[in-house]
Amino acid sequence: MIDLIPSSESVMEILESTGAYRQGHFVYPNGKHASCYFQMPLAFRFYDNSRVLSVGLSRKFRMDKAISSRLPKISIISPSPGGIPVAFAVREALGAEQIYWAEVEGGKRQFRQYLKESEIHPCIIVDDLIRTGVAIEETFKLVKELGVEIIGCGAIVRFEDAPKEIDGIKIQSLAQFDCNFYDSAEDWKSAEGSDVPEETVRF
Repeated sequence: MIDLIPSSESVMEILESTGAYRQGHFVYPNGKHASCYFQMPLAFRFYDNSRVLSVGLSRKFRMDKAISSRLPKISIISPSPGGIPVAFAVREALGAEQIYWAEVEGGKRQFRQYLKESEIHPCIIVDDLIRTGVAIEETFKLVKELGVEIIGCGAIVRFEDAPKEIDGIKIQSLAQFDCNFYDSAEDWKSAEGSDVPEETVRF
């Protein structure tokens, strides 16, 4: 019998084998240095992986009676375009009726779709990765301002120092990950105890 909720180890194996999880020396857009980087859409290129990950996350939501009792009249909302593959896959797994996503324009997160309060079902906010929690927190606030009820939050991977809940709503995840960030290459090299690779990847 196949486990409907994969173990954290199984999730990381999928991400590593597809290149969605990479190790090395990475410089993030904010200038921080780290030894790991996630590109989750690489895992969702393959239907079988997408199915395993989305069904696993959807099962965590189904276990919550406050969510399962509302199906199928719920909305799945992604905080950004990067989370859209996850949102569509979770929507399919849950049989939810609606899907929306936010985007950052002019430094502000907003919905580009024309929305009316009465049109949006109670929602679950899902993303591929929660590193700092900023994106999902901003989306949570945006949805609340529309007067929409939020009944769940989740992601495939949540960094251990990211929020565990928002306004009393627990953030579900299939894997938790710990990654240290440093202000400079020298700090990274000193802390990680290895030489900086010749090819430093910048994003």
